[in-house]
Amino acid sequence: MPTLQHQEPLYVLDLGDDENRFSSEWLKTVHSMLDTVEADPNPAALVTTGTGKFYSNGLDLEWLMSHGDQAEQYVGEVHGLLRRILTFGVPTVAALNGHAFGAGAMLAMAHDYRVMRADRGYFCFPEADLNIPFTPGMAALIQSKITPAAAIASMTTGRRFGGTAALEIGLVDETAGETELVKCAGERVSSLAGKDRGTIGAIKATMFASAVTALGAAGK
Repeated sequence: MPTLQHQEPLYVLDLGDDENRFSSEWLKTVHSMLDTVEADPNPAALVTTGTGKFYSNGLDLEWLMSHGDQAEQYVGEVHGLLRRILTFGVPTVAALNGHAFGAGAMLAMAHDYRVMRADRGYFCFPEADLNIPFTPGMAALIQSKITPAAAIASMTTGRRFGGTAALEIGLVDETAGETELVKCAGERVSSLAGKDRGTIGAIKATMFASAVTALGAAGK
């Protein structure tokens, strides 16, 4: 399950040490930790990462297949997390320690920045191969962060991008080695930690207004 560490001014939210899929319990835990960051009145910035092989494999497809009657509510909860990170009032960066697939890659996209290991892990939107169309909110989120050419190359192909390829196409902002990953990610946002949260959140909400609207009301 997720854990939260505070290394002032950085909060490091570790998404977990397994596939870190978006189970209901996992979503509630992450929201609770984001509440902790928001409640701190001191300068802060947020780094998310994982432990081991995965950053996140996204949707809990096994649960979803057996709870089809709750699919709409579940997708709404996932949208809520993506929207919250997209408009979060402190600087955010995803430190991609391993595989980021599907909604896990979308979670990374919702951050202000992304730093990925150059030597391990894939960044992938596999929806085209899974026959699962993007929701309007998910598509709007991805397309708000990358070029049209990169969107075509990543969203319609199911291609798995290693760190170097992901950097070249603009899916991530930087690559780093395993031992430097979180440090490099933190360096991108630590100097921005003192920005006014209300202002930053409002700027992001305006910048990504179409995606925010498409993702709907954020829930917990």
